[in-house]
Amino acid sequence: MEKEDILRQIGSISRALDSIANIEFKDLRLNRGQYLYLVRIFEHPGIISDRLAALLNVDRTTTARGVRKLEQAGFVLKKDDEVNKKIKHLFVTESGEELAKEIEKENIYSNELMIRGLSKTEQTELRKYLSIIEKNANENWSFVKNGGKREY
Repeated sequence: MEKEDILRQIGSISRALDSIANIEFKDLRLNRGQYLYLVRIFEHPGIISDRLAALLNVDRTTTARGVRKLEQAGFVLKKDDEVNKKIKHLFVTESGEELAKEIEKENIYSNELMIRGLSKTEQTELRKYLSIIEKNANENWSFVKNGGKREY
């Protein structure tokens, strides 16, 4: 299989799961992709926006917009840093926590469905390979977002 085919498959898997999540989470009053921000904030109480953007491999503007919508919906709140008032720490509210827990249940279910039919050994190998691919993708994203130009 060629590299291009691998990336297409990864993209196809990602889009399918994202589409499923957007349909299932629509009733939870979340817009497209907001569930990612909510869960990461839940997993990392007190995280700052720049770190959240890095975790999700998105730019600061996209992160700010996503966080603002979650804050307006009452799922996330910002608290000033004790030392530097310019720094805002992000936390989920009580309703945000309930929602994040529901989303995590769906994530566990989806993970189980996606690896169905793979042996434990194959699952371990898959995690290993995906970790390598993720590391490479993160390095590339960091390089490009910091002004680097990839040579083909």
